[in-house]
Amino acid sequence: MTDTALPARTRPRRRREAIAPLDFTRRSWLKAVLLINFIFLYFPIVALIAFSFNDSKRNITWQGFTFKYYEKAFTNTALHDAFMNTITIASMSTVVSTILGTMLGLILHRYKFPGKGPFDSWIHLPIVIPEVCLGVAMLAFFTMFKIPLGLFTVTVSHIAFSIPFVAVVIRSRMSGFDPALEEASRDLGASEWQTFWGVTFPYMIPGVVAGALLALTLSLDDFVITFFTTGPGSTTFPIKIYSMVRFSVTPEVNAASTVLIVLTLTITILALWIQGRSDKKAKADG
Repeated sequence: MTDTALPARTRPRRRREAIAPLDFTRRSWLKAVLLINFIFLYFPIVALIAFSFNDSKRNITWQGFTFKYYEKAFTNTALHDAFMNTITIASMSTVVSTILGTMLGLILHRYKFPGKGPFDSWIHLPIVIPEVCLGVAMLAFFTMFKIPLGLFTVTVSHIAFSIPFVAVVIRSRMSGFDPALEEASRDLGASEWQTFWGVTFPYMIPGVVAGALLALTLSLDDFVITFFTTGPGSTTFPIKIYSMVRFSVTPEVNAASTVLIVLTLTITILALWIQGRSDKKAKADG
């Protein structure tokens, strides 16, 4: 008896063929949705960069192409000092948070100890809670211990904020590590210290670099936490741009913002590229 002779309820249902994830991108409606989202997200940034070359004191209409506002931005002493403060804070924060975050990520991956679950959740709180809450908490902490606000307080705040991000990257990197490599190294007579520097750390290097670049990006861009913990003489680049925007949005402000966007985007792309290479290498080794 054929399927056509069976009642409709008793006919075997044909299974729908599974659609690969990339096949959805071939549909016109999905392409339109993606295009609308990209325009919504990135058009303001493109407009800011374009109007940084506008030959006009105001960003209302396009008056012509010029580089003079970039020249003004680079010769602005206040912007220069703010940029140097940002680089100083970001450099110190990146070094310390990378070292502590690497140690923390390795500990969370390798060791088991009582209360590890709650400790793990507590460590990741800076990633989850709003930055404004963290900024207020930092301000209250420094005020309680009567620590004057300045470069030190901003740097410490950035370190506390960046450590969990570095730990997450290191932990993700170490998830693909084969413990048999360390066992083979010890069987060949290497000490724990020699095994770490000769076997474990070389495997961690891509994650360490990616974590450091991520910490650097977070420190360069941070505004909320810096706003609560900054003091006289410690104005950073984002804070300075905000103070300039409060008066008027000029092409000079757009030029300074464009420099920060390009710098941050370059570091982010570099971090993603290093992370992607490390993941591919880990899969190939596995």
